[in-house]
Amino acid sequence: MKRKIAIIISLLLCATVLSGCWSAKELNELAFVVAVGIDKTKDGKYVMIFQVVNPGNVVGARQNGGGSGGVPVSIYKATGDNLVEASRKASKKLSRLIYYAHTNLFVISEEVAKEGVNGLFDALERNSECRSTAMVVIARHHSAEEVLKILTPIDKIPANQIIKTLQFSEKIWGQSINVDIGTIINDLASPGKAPIISGVEIVGSVQKGKRQTNVQASEPDARLNINGLAMFKEDKLVGWISGETARGVVWILDKMEQTGVTVEKEDAAYKVVRAKTSVAAHMKKGKPSISIHIQAEGDIGEEFVSIDFTNPKQIFALEKKAEKSIKKEVVKAIEEAKKAKTDIFGFGDIVYRSYPQQWKTMKSDWHDRYFPQLEVNVTVEAFIRRTGLRTKSYLFGQ
Repeated sequence: MKRKIAIIISLLLCATVLSGCWSAKELNELAFVVAVGIDKTKDGKYVMIFQVVNPGNVVGARQNGGGSGGVPVSIYKATGDNLVEASRKASKKLSRLIYYAHTNLFVISEEVAKEGVNGLFDALERNSECRSTAMVVIARHHSAEEVLKILTPIDKIPANQIIKTLQFSEKIWGQSINVDIGTIINDLASPGKAPIISGVEIVGSVQKGKRQTNVQASEPDARLNINGLAMFKEDKLVGWISGETARGVVWILDKMEQTGVTVEKEDAAYKVVRAKTSVAAHMKKGKPSISIHIQAEGDIGEEFVSIDFTNPKQIFALEKKAEKSIKKEVVKAIEEAKKAKTDIFGFGDIVYRSYPQQWKTMKSDWHDRYFPQLEVNVTVEAFIRRTGLRTKSYLFGQ
């Protein structure tokens, strides 16, 4: 009898564990969404744009664009009072189930960002298929729909083109930041750190960029270009930082990997190969202050005036000029953020970690009162490690 009971219990356990693929989804029933755009209509409704992979035009095809097959992606859009409604409504236009597990990019229009993004990220976080590691960009000067419709020449899937461009631009040039959903949500929830998101724009003809001929020419009619950092205050876009000033933001956030700095008076091009930034908070007579220390190491990539690299004094002087150029970018970035009254650097979080009791009295007015008046001291150390094969350039004689 005991043996029979044991067998029955074992069978019940097996039935529980081996319950079959109850949640399985067949591949031919799924629409793989690689990117989602979010716009708004004139009457205030949300428009979701889905960049869906056309499997037959991608599988087995080369990923370098310009193939003779059909278009690698299709664009679908749906409108609703909120994102959930718009997503569900898209089922009227798609013969497959929308699948977000492979969505690695979200494009938010500038208009939507100015009105506020809190509701958007709440919906994305609650969606079990959405990855918190998916990148987010702001469509600058164009709608999210226009950005997602541009066909790209190197990567067949436009979403991949934007993602890879953003990654390499952050690593090599240092004027953009790769920001994901999880990071933005953390910033939105923090009273001492405001979100900052990279922008993407269209260069060229928007209409021609939608056609397949855009990827069949040596010079495309339209390209997607990473440009600027969008500054947010609470959940609303309040301004842009571009160029060398944007690089100042990257220096402060300790995200600088490599870049090229033209030293003061254009003496030489300084190639930064590694950098480290440390930020500390201090309290003086009840007032907070911040100290930033940047260490940069790099090589001489090009010289514009005659420099004798065998002379330590000239190298030291060049390092000092490089330090001054970097500090100028950092100070300018701080000034721009103070004008917008938004702490995109997370100085408030640093004050909170160092002085939690004092932070309680500053938290509610940090962005509007304390941050714009915050004393920030910047010090930079730049080291030249390599100067190249020549100690004296042939351009200026021997």
